[in-house]
Amino acid sequence: MENLSKSLFVLFFLLPSLLFAQQDFKLHSHNDYLRNVPFWEAFGAGAASIEVDVILQDGSLMVAHEKESIQPERTLRSLYLEPIRKAVDLGMIEEFGFHLLVDCKTEGYATLEAIVNDAADFEEMLYSAQNPSGLKLIISGNRPKPEDYTKYPEWVFFDYQSKILTDALPWEKIGMVSLSFRQFSIWNGKGRIVEEQKKSLDEFIGLVHSFEKPVRFWAAPDSKSAWKAFYDMGVDYINTDQPAVAQIYLSTLSRNVYATASRSHIYQPTFASDGTSLPVKNIILLIGDGNGLAQISAGLFANGGELNLSQLKNMGLVKTQAADDFTTDSAAGATAYATGKKTNNRALGVAPDGTSLPNLPKILASYGFSSGIITTDQLTGATPASFYAHHSERDDSEQIASYLPVSKLDLFIGGGKKAFGSQVSKLESTGVELLTELDQIADSKAERVGFFSSEGSNPTMEKGRGDFLSKSALAGTAFLKAKNQPFFLMIESAMIDSGGHSNSTSTIVEEMIDFDQVIGEMIRFADENPGTLLIITADHETGGVSLPQGNVETGEVELAYHSDDHTGILVPIFAYGPHSGDFRGIYENAAVFDKVMELVRKYHSK
Repeated sequence: MENLSKSLFVLFFLLPSLLFAQQDFKLHSHNDYLRNVPFWEAFGAGAASIEVDVILQDGSLMVAHEKESIQPERTLRSLYLEPIRKAVDLGMIEEFGFHLLVDCKTEGYATLEAIVNDAADFEEMLYSAQNPSGLKLIISGNRPKPEDYTKYPEWVFFDYQSKILTDALPWEKIGMVSLSFRQFSIWNGKGRIVEEQKKSLDEFIGLVHSFEKPVRFWAAPDSKSAWKAFYDMGVDYINTDQPAVAQIYLSTLSRNVYATASRSHIYQPTFASDGTSLPVKNIILLIGDGNGLAQISAGLFANGGELNLSQLKNMGLVKTQAADDFTTDSAAGATAYATGKKTNNRALGVAPDGTSLPNLPKILASYGFSSGIITTDQLTGATPASFYAHHSERDDSEQIASYLPVSKLDLFIGGGKKAFGSQVSKLESTGVELLTELDQIADSKAERVGFFSSEGSNPTMEKGRGDFLSKSALAGTAFLKAKNQPFFLMIESAMIDSGGHSNSTSTIVEEMIDFDQVIGEMIRFADENPGTLLIITADHETGGVSLPQGNVETGEVELAYHSDDHTGILVPIFAYGPHSGDFRGIYENAAVFDKVMELVRKYHSK
């Protein structure tokens, strides 16, 4: 009773979402009887094949690998047949999505006779022509000769173990074909299998499939790399001692692996003023929200092995910690860039004690700069709001919106008009021309312009946002340039972060490539407008993303996720234009502000 209670706890509370989910792979729970909770753990993990070793001793079928490990209470009936019938009685099983692979460790004929006798007491749940969704028993280990297979009940099938496959075999009684992986390869599951060995595996798998039977390899490597390799090769039952871990990994594989048809056009920089000591006139800060090195790598490989970003020569690493937490959020991270001061998570443009901090648009106005912000997020989002608002809670959209009309911003483009409510009329009363079309911005003669791209949130690239960010960046730079004064412009690609939070590889890749297209346009702008300094970085990394596997030729990448939240890892920073070398090294996020202001003071006076 205690074991059953523990089993049900595992089933209902630890792995409920895994039960027989729709999946295009099948797991073989190897040596299942060695687990803390035999059968139930494999069942909860959705294993399609569950292995149990049996030893015939004194007329009983003992579950063990060798006689020395036999425990009197552990029998085929007690560990498997009775729990399975209990699951049927409780309504947990209506159709069998798994079979038992019974490995006979003692003489085949006598052991199989005992199996048939024991299982006959459970015949109502076993496979038959009348019950095609019933439980099948596949006999492995010591088995009768193939010519005797047909002598056993219709719910008894056999695990055939030979490379010699012919039409003469009793295929109607063969449940699967199993061989040792070591007959084909010595690969340990790390890195990549040798191509010649893979070819022999592919050929054997194809041969088994030509007889319309499934294949399994035992003594196989048991790792994520191995599971994916076997999945890609079409192995029908993937052998594992970690069914729950393998199930989670393989069930998310289709979401974690992605290849895109999108391509970022690569602009070749001139490097004419890159790293020179020419005066800095314009400063464009591009922030990829949540954009860590793995996200950049994913975009690079998906984009054919290069990015506009990868053309740049001057780069460094940024520490992103908040004032009150090791792991920053976007509010504290962007505030550090906007004000040069670290603050608490969730705070926008205020110090840890709540006092307002002057931001770059306000400070630079005294040096004769125009300023603007562009985002794919709502304009009250944490990153853009850090450049105009002063509030201790990032989610108070109405209070945040009230700061935009009185800010020093000359340009804003982004979503979230609904959050501004009555502030819309205040924007207009303070001289902001609210335009209804993005292409009106570049030619506007107004002192201040704004464009709300949506009432709420903007769509992702996958949902049709298109080239909104590139068009916004080109329109914004054209508008600010026409003022014939230096300018500061912050451009945010917000939804790389969304992909990290949702562990969506496709979102990360599509948003990164879109961001890179904007980077290319701004590199071109910098070349055509000497004195323009580009700074490209992230507020933090999101998702704890790594890049375990991929394919350079096809642009396919597999991402793995440690988290669905922000992490404290260093983020890259790139610079292009005059004084871009100043941004090399490893330093705090607030130091980016200091480096910008040092250049402003050097070349501009109040």
